[in-house]
Amino acid sequence: MQVRKAVITAAGPNQNRLPLQQLVCRKGEDKTALQLIVEETIDAGIEEICVVIKPGDEDAYRNAAGSHLGSLQFVEQPEPKGYADAIYRAKDFVGDEPFMHLVGDHLYLSSSDVPCAKQLVSIASEHDCSVSAVQATRENKLPYFGIISGSHVPRHEGVYEIDRVVEKPTPTFAEQELVTPGLRAGHYLGFFGIHVLANDVMTVIGELLDQPSEKPPTLSDALWQLTKRQKYLAYEVQGTRYNLGVQYGLLIAQLAIGLSGRHRDLILTEMVDLLANRSEVAS
Repeated sequence: MQVRKAVITAAGPNQNRLPLQQLVCRKGEDKTALQLIVEETIDAGIEEICVVIKPGDEDAYRNAAGSHLGSLQFVEQPEPKGYADAIYRAKDFVGDEPFMHLVGDHLYLSSSDVPCAKQLVSIASEHDCSVSAVQATRENKLPYFGIISGSHVPRHEGVYEIDRVVEKPTPTFAEQELVTPGLRAGHYLGFFGIHVLANDVMTVIGELLDQPSEKPPTLSDALWQLTKRQKYLAYEVQGTRYNLGVQYGLLIAQLAIGLSGRHRDLILTEMVDLLANRSEVAS
């Protein structure tokens, strides 16, 4: 499976401004979240990137793309009809090729020398099928992620054959239906925010969008259907995702990036001073 294209979704009503936020990267350079996400894809060998945005956001995204603007094209989601519909807006861009999908409100830090997205591309190429990145996720984080359950693929560390995909399950449902052997109690395999998908998923999403439903379909709904049609795996990436959309998400992501970069000692010193000052005030 050769992956040349990527689709980044950034059209959600509470998501569209997050990729425009400014951060400081590991090298100490000012970059937008969009630039960091795009660099993640480029480092994985991606050549063309489609960003799905809200109407009226293109100028802001062009400005936020920096030197990567030439690699991007933009597609609008005219109405907020859900996550799956946003991905489907890139159907013509994807064509008949496999593609990488990333969400625009997450940042990713690898714990190895290989970027998270590149790890996933390697697994998809090795197994020649769709693969979703996952991370062991605590029970209290279930409201934020799609969750899978599966069985470990023999002789392939961190690779799982997916049995079930559920969007934001309740803790009770997860405990009863989504336990994956080998994980600590109260932990589940949650989506990481990066997927490598066969173009067939666009067909599945189109079918779901054509069905009458009270709620718009999610990507998890489409991926659950994909498991019934073809080989589809999950890979526990060596790294961590940071959700910018949760409370203090941007702050936590910036701290994580800073503590893994060239200014680590400076940040630690500032944090110690801050904590010391807070302790003095409290006393």
